[in-house]
Amino acid sequence: MPNLVLRGPIFTGETLIEKGCVVVDQSAGVIVDAGRKGDVNEPNDSKIIEVPNSTILPGLIDAHMHFFGSKKYDIVEWLTTPETLVALRSVADARRLLRAGFTAVRDLGSKAAPHLRQAVEEGAFEGPRIVQAAKSLAVTGGNDDVPILPLEIAEELSYSYYCDGPWECRRAVRKVVRDGGELIKVYASGSMSQGTKIRRQFTREELEAIVDEAAAVGMKVASHAYGEDALTNSIKAGVHSIEHGIGFTPEIAKEMQRRGVFYVPTLTPFLTLETKTEQQTNLVKRHLSQDIELAKQAGVKIVSGSDFVGCDTEPHGENYREIVSLAKYIGNQEALIAATSRAAECLGLEKSGWVKAGYEADLVVAKGNPIEDTNNLAPSHILHVIRKGKLHTING
Repeated sequence: MPNLVLRGPIFTGETLIEKGCVVVDQSAGVIVDAGRKGDVNEPNDSKIIEVPNSTILPGLIDAHMHFFGSKKYDIVEWLTTPETLVALRSVADARRLLRAGFTAVRDLGSKAAPHLRQAVEEGAFEGPRIVQAAKSLAVTGGNDDVPILPLEIAEELSYSYYCDGPWECRRAVRKVVRDGGELIKVYASGSMSQGTKIRRQFTREELEAIVDEAAAVGMKVASHAYGEDALTNSIKAGVHSIEHGIGFTPEIAKEMQRRGVFYVPTLTPFLTLETKTEQQTNLVKRHLSQDIELAKQAGVKIVSGSDFVGCDTEPHGENYREIVSLAKYIGNQEALIAATSRAAECLGLEKSGWVKAGYEADLVVAKGNPIEDTNNLAPSHILHVIRKGKLHTING
């Protein structure tokens, strides 16, 4: 199979090269060389694609999403949709994600993700690389425990393992390992969907047990955290990333920066959320102003994650909207970094997220310049996607 050469502007994962060239070994699925046109050796037998009015980028990464396979944004539907139907719908979602330029995603809790990941890796269907947490961890009576159902039914249907006390939490981590999970997702607090006062859920001791048990098998922990108590407990317990992160203080932001904790603010759902209580309204306003600003000022590593679940209001394939949302607060270039090189670092993908020699050939070509306008990452602007060296022409 001949090498593939792309000629055009390159966003490397950090900066823009106006007149660039990328050489891809399609058989090996790696980038052979990349840089300024004229400095890159182009093999004679290469297939050449000129994209002068477009931008070559690392494949986009969504660091927080779910394959729920649901039609509505509704926790009861997430629990009660048959797993076979969840999986079948999620196959279509994975294909849409790839065609939208997402070459990697991180699923933070669902029933189907471990097997979806396996099917993609086996070549059963084409989709992004799936880094997944299998089932998430939640406390009894907390997030993902639906009180209208008997407890034993809620536990059986849930995409979370309920666990209380340090030893149950350790056992839940071991169950995620058994399921094939690659990281741990914990609900350190409640969420907007609960409708009651949002409070911390796991105790510091429980979170420390989870982090310690996960570390024993080389797994990291992502923490859903609203409020100062949940944030402080999570950070001091040693989690790898904070998800959503409502309730920042200058001290919390500074400690996250010191410890190198990643921050995935999932802005898009909050921008469209219809709040029902004054508390919810105030929390959303705070998140879209104070939280993101404190993180930015402290130098916290901000990462793009949509929290899309694939329902009608959050369809997979439109995940680029989170990059657009982030750009309003941290700027276009930083938002692109948050969705490429920094997202790869957060997910632990050592050879992804950059357009560099020796890196995996996961690339996207978008019409226009996303540094000027991140809306150029919309699916209608995606011309080509390269996943593991294989070229997919979308709108070319």
